[in-house]
Amino acid sequence: MKLLFDLFPLLVFFGVFYAYDIFAATGAAIAASLVQVGWLKISGRKIETMHWITLGAIVVLGGATILLKDDAFIRWKPTVVYWCFATILFTTQFFGRKTAIEYVMGSQLELPPQKWRFMNASFGIFTLAMGFLNLYVAFYYGADLDPEVQLQHWVYFKVFGTLILTFVFIFLLMLFVSKDIKIKESQ
Repeated sequence: MKLLFDLFPLLVFFGVFYAYDIFAATGAAIAASLVQVGWLKISGRKIETMHWITLGAIVVLGGATILLKDDAFIRWKPTVVYWCFATILFTTQFFGRKTAIEYVMGSQLELPPQKWRFMNASFGIFTLAMGFLNLYVAFYYGADLDPEVQLQHWVYFKVFGTLILTFVFIFLLMLFVSKDIKIKESQ
C-alpha cells in the first residue's frame, strides 16, 4: 500500500499525460504531490525526505514547465531528484555515524557495517547513473523522431523503465547481501 501511495503522483502524471498532454500532466502531478504531502501532514504521519525533495522538484520544475510552456524543465525533474538522493547517499557514506540506507532501513534490518556501506554506495552509484540515464532518454534518445513521439518515449521510460530498473537493482542488491541480513523482531 505504501508503494502505491509513494507512486501516486507518478501514476496521476501518466494517466493525465495519456489522456491530455505534458502540461496537464505536469499540473496534475504538482497537485497530486501537494495532496500526498498534505495527507501525510494532516494524518500525522512522517513526511519522508523523499517526499520533500520530490515535492520541491515538481513544484519548481513543473511550475517552470507550465509557466514557460517548455517541457524541458519537467524532463530534468527526475535527474534533479536522483542527484539529490545521490548527494545525500554519498555524503553519509563519508560523513556521520550511519549511512542514509542504514538510517532508513536500520530499524527493520541488521547488517554488518561494511554491508550497510556497500548498500549505501551501491544506491548512490545507481541514483547517479539513473540521473544520467534520464537525461539521455529525455533529450537524446530518439532525437531524430517527431518531438511528440520522443516525449512519449521519455514518459514511458520515466514511468515504466525507471520502475523496472529500480526493482531489478534492488532485487540484485538484496541477493548480494541476503546471507548477512537479520530481520529485527518488532517489539
